[in-house]
Amino acid sequence: MIRTTDDKFQTVINMNTFWYYNPEFEQTYEGHINALKENLLLLRNRVQSEGVSVELIADYLHKKGENGLRALLALTGVSNETLKRLVTFIRVCDNPELNTLVYRDQWLQNDNKGDRVEGISEWGSDTIHRKINRDQYFRMGIANIFVEGASTDILSKALPLFNLKKFSFSKLNFDMEALLDTLVRYKEAGSYSAKMDNNPERVIEQTLKDIGIGWETGDLSELINYASNVKRTMDFIIPDKTSPKVVIECSYMTTTASHQGDKSKTEIQIDGLLKQHYPDAHFWGFVDGIGWYVRKADLQRMVNSCEDVFTFHERELERFQTQLLKVLS
Repeated sequence: MIRTTDDKFQTVINMNTFWYYNPEFEQTYEGHINALKENLLLLRNRVQSEGVSVELIADYLHKKGENGLRALLALTGVSNETLKRLVTFIRVCDNPELNTLVYRDQWLQNDNKGDRVEGISEWGSDTIHRKINRDQYFRMGIANIFVEGASTDILSKALPLFNLKKFSFSKLNFDMEALLDTLVRYKEAGSYSAKMDNNPERVIEQTLKDIGIGWETGDLSELINYASNVKRTMDFIIPDKTSPKVVIECSYMTTTASHQGDKSKTEIQIDGLLKQHYPDAHFWGFVDGIGWYVRKADLQRMVNSCEDVFTFHERELERFQTQLLKVLS
């Protein structure tokens, strides 16, 4: 029997569960939440009796294991993704001040010594947990990041202020204002990420304005006519859609996601379409962020799709200006 559209529509309206949940799963997960809460209460009691120290935090991480780290992340508002990216940053950065803070030379061992930095793959959560449990220097290094990371020069420059403020000594001290800060940052994290003023594309816009070059955004007519099923809206078309000389796509990733592979494949398709329908146009990409750094295979495909790629590093922005003016001259 074929159901009508209205019949199917009414099914969803009249039989809606509103919020589906599995009671057994809910009970199990409540146990997980309670365990984290109890771990935080234990940490608070130790802090109140012994005072905050790197040694205390390291000992807490060692004794409480995976739940101890999760509780610490909840207390400070640091996401698991941010922690993984930060560990990657430490492994590849090789900054003397940061190395000393995290005891890098003691725990890094042969992780990337003598190897090309490009060959480093990101450690997953399980690897980090095992390393915290088994390696006292790594454990002390992670503890130091939470205690003193915000005062480290290179982290204060590398991390956005929104994330840097999460590494606060006062949060580890269970200061009420600091805990309110954690709550507010949890609530506003999505809004912060979505704000256009914080979009790296603004940097490209300002660069183009500074050198007096116009641009348009949108669809190219030839792609609409001949490849509407795979065409996509272009971030920057310079100087205009009628006579494009440079087409730019921007992809700044601070987290990793499965769609990065799809995005790189899409850019390869776009590159082929531009070569076919706009053979005189240059296809450039702004590809940056630690999210790409740790997805090397996807990054390789991504950069292969573009004639040239740039990052938002100051020297790269200068090179972009030089290359663009040369093409348009």
